Amino acid sequence: MLATILFSLAGICCLLPILNFISYRVMGGSIRKRRERWDLNICCGKTDGGGVNVDIVDHANVPNLVVVDDIYHLPFSTNQFDNVLCSHTIEHVEDPTAFFEELERVSKEVTLVIPPLWDLSAVLNIVEHRWIFLTFRKEHNTLPKHIELPFARAYQSRKGQKIRA
Repeated sequence: MLATILFSLAGICCLLPILNFISYRVMGGSIRKRRERWDLNICCGKTDGGGVNVDIVDHANVPNLVVVDDIYHLPFSTNQFDNVLCSHTIEHVEDPTAFFEELERVSKEVTLVIPPLWDLSAVLNIVEHRWIFLTFRKEHNTLPKHIELPFARAYQSRKGQKIRA
């Protein structure tokens, strides 16, 4: 009985990084590359979306980078962009609803790329994430239902958030 439980746990532990790789690198990369150009790539990190790239820090050599202090009040006019890509960002922010509403204000079409529930290592990452999105899909044009990730706020208030958004 104990051997069966240990074997099952070992299998799950081996499966988690594979699921994360499929979710983040394969599916996320496919979504990011689907368009020739994203008019706005919000919280871009090291990824060039081909249009305006926005982040809260200047940490990479990305063309057309705009550094912003406040993701809830972007320095763009209403419907300035046809499409915006928000990839692996909204699960980090303090207020996903306010952030999504700001993305909808500046763009006609918003594409969210988030960790789906089957990517447990990302969904349960209290070091980086604040929210769990209740969906098995990776890509969304509306804000999925979400709940606060248990223990994330307490952990991050003591240790800090690994990725600040």
